[in-house]
Amino acid sequence: MTPNLISVGDNCLDVYLSKNHMAVGGNALNVAVQWRRQGLTARYFGLVGPDAEGDIILAALAGAGLDPADVERRDGSTAVTLLLDQGGDRRFLLEDLGVGLGYLPEQGRTAQMLAADWVHLGTNTPGALIKLLIHSGLPFSVDVSTRHDALPLDGVPLVFASGPEQDDVPVEPILELFRKRGANRTIMTCGSRGAYLDNGVVVRHVPAQAVEPVDTCGAGDSFIASFLAASLAGQSDEDALVAATNAAATTCMHEAGFPQALSPIPEWLLRKYADVIASAEV
Repeated sequence: MTPNLISVGDNCLDVYLSKNHMAVGGNALNVAVQWRRQGLTARYFGLVGPDAEGDIILAALAGAGLDPADVERRDGSTAVTLLLDQGGDRRFLLEDLGVGLGYLPEQGRTAQMLAADWVHLGTNTPGALIKLLIHSGLPFSVDVSTRHDALPLDGVPLVFASGPEQDDVPVEPILELFRKRGANRTIMTCGSRGAYLDNGVVVRHVPAQAVEPVDTCGAGDSFIASFLAASLAGQSDEDALVAATNAAATTCMHEAGFPQALSPIPEWLLRKYADVIASAEV
């Protein structure tokens, strides 16, 4: 039976100033989209503001096969990221997390979330939501990105984290810290260095695919979605890591976190952030 999957948390409008286009992304949103692209039963719970940026995100969700009605709208601004592209890597001019920062679903969505087979929590998840899921016994994962010590992890089934890409920086001490903080399992992605899975007993490593990236945006999110999908389908950790690595490499070969129509940056958005843009060399 196909598992019922829900991804909860961040979304954003990624504005690529160097290329004069924008895309929809965000860790939790990207994970849900990648699940849908694999034909899985997936939903995305998040939050946008009552603004034009929110309209753009909801339209992209619908185009990716997700239900915009699962997304709440509350007073405030939708998350926006202003980026400069430099050889496939990103330089952030602005990362406004907007109204979705610390998102806690309303009661009805929380009840639906607790009935899922797996929940993934995006970056910037509030500690209260993690504690709720731990208490419920629901299987879930959370992406802490580079904020390794920002959240309570005691009893978390699976933690995803970003780690050092430099070969001379050891990963074992970092993984040990996650074990000491109570994470049951940790997967740390380290860019071109590959990924490491610590199950509390052994550490497994899978190398990254050697590719010339078009855009690294969303590669880690594709990794997460594919690893979870493979694991829930009964694949071994080794096979799931390989599937996840392949998915991340594929995402690096196109712009944005998932394939989508890239829209030109509207003049009203450029005017809105004119001061930020003017402060950088675009």
